[in-house]
Amino acid sequence: MDKKIELQVLNISNSQAQVGAYALVLGEVGGERQLPIIIGPAEAQATAICLKGVKAPRPLTHDLFYTCLNVLGTKMLRVLIYKAKEGVFYSYIYLQKDEEIIRIDSRTSDAIALAVRADCPIFIYESILEREYIRLDDSDQPDTEQQEEETNDSDNVNSLEQALEQAIKEENYELAARLRDEINRRK
Repeated sequence: MDKKIELQVLNISNSQAQVGAYALVLGEVGGERQLPIIIGPAEAQATAICLKGVKAPRPLTHDLFYTCLNVLGTKMLRVLIYKAKEGVFYSYIYLQKDEEIIRIDSRTSDAIALAVRADCPIFIYESILEREYIRLDDSDQPDTEQQEEETNDSDNVNSLEQALEQAIKEENYELAARLRDEINRRK
């Protein structure tokens, strides 16, 4: 049977592969392999806002779904990325209601947005990770940890700036003000 590897969210940045999309980078817990997943702007914003601890004045879709799970007495156990085909990742969300374990098919971007809210683990089969992970040349890797941190900060600021633009477009000025303050703090 294929071994399951735990992943964690490392970064969200603009996708260089698709205009208007984002790259969600997952990293192997206790390892060095990284897995980029292309996601849409709504899921990128929902995940980034949660990771940054920003509270939306009204529940976002993923917040609403997570609240419904809790109200119905269901606990989110884990996410499993079970398949990758032609650049598309497929995931299951595992829930527990009383003694019953429930498996629901989900888009990976939605599953991860929920996982960060539920603080539950994200897994992938070893064979999929081995086939899909990013392979960096020595020339692609930063010379120092400081350069790597600066790159991550720059990517995070870019993600926050895009979330700010979206908040303004949606006339969500409270969120926009918090995002602006966070951007200024990081610059």
